[in-house]
Amino acid sequence: MLEVEYCQLTDPGPTRARNEDYLGVVAPDTAQDARNRGWLLALADGVGGLRMGYVASRTAVESVKDGYRRAPDGEMLTTTMARLVQQANTAVHAAAREAGPDGSGMATTLVMAALRYDRAVIAHVGDSRCYHIRGERVTFVTSDHTIVNEQRLMGLITVQEQEESGICHILSRALGTELFVSPEISEVSLMKDDLLLLCSDGLHNGMKDADLRRMVATGGSLEEMGARLLQHGLTEYGEDNTSLVLARVLDVERTAMYRGRQYKAR
Repeated sequence: MLEVEYCQLTDPGPTRARNEDYLGVVAPDTAQDARNRGWLLALADGVGGLRMGYVASRTAVESVKDGYRRAPDGEMLTTTMARLVQQANTAVHAAAREAGPDGSGMATTLVMAALRYDRAVIAHVGDSRCYHIRGERVTFVTSDHTIVNEQRLMGLITVQEQEESGICHILSRALGTELFVSPEISEVSLMKDDLLLLCSDGLHNGMKDADLRRMVATGGSLEEMGARLLQHGLTEYGEDNTSLVLARVLDVERTAMYRGRQYKAR
């Protein structure tokens, strides 16, 4: 059976009066629940330049948590995640309407990972990130939905021009900006001792892969590792809310597919 430990940490940062990040985890209650549904990790970063970003982030995470608990047993995680993103987008729109004029422009990023058996399915909108860490290898699973990053992917600007751009934090996609949203969904295989890190830009803006490898290699408990990462983000960047959800895989249950059915592999 898949076994996971996790920690979640957030700090408004020294320059922000309000924390617009919001975190959430859905853990299985039983071994059967772990097989049927698995684990959900979620993090949202309310868009700071718009109104009530803190309401948008909380609404998005609570929506996906509720939807994940209600998901049909054994449903394909890619199907579940795509539906949850759309439901969260609808929930943010509804919250904006209920808030009246103060809710105009309400928006948030969202990154979440669903873990079951020996796989993780990651869905994201915006520039909150997911990293997969195995030993010394750090894999950046998500791709920032920012205007300059998409310009770089199209070959219109260089990496250096992207880093030096004055609009590097302007999102090209977010929950709440349109009636329908297009998430990116990816999948990674899991092994014992793998780490998954979900974080807001308050952390990754001040962190390089070498920093992440060094702080993971230092060892200690998961909570100590998470505290080092959080402090690094606050020290190196410190201009935004800083948040993370860190999970370590303690054991996996190998599976395979045969004629569309999933079964336990020996």
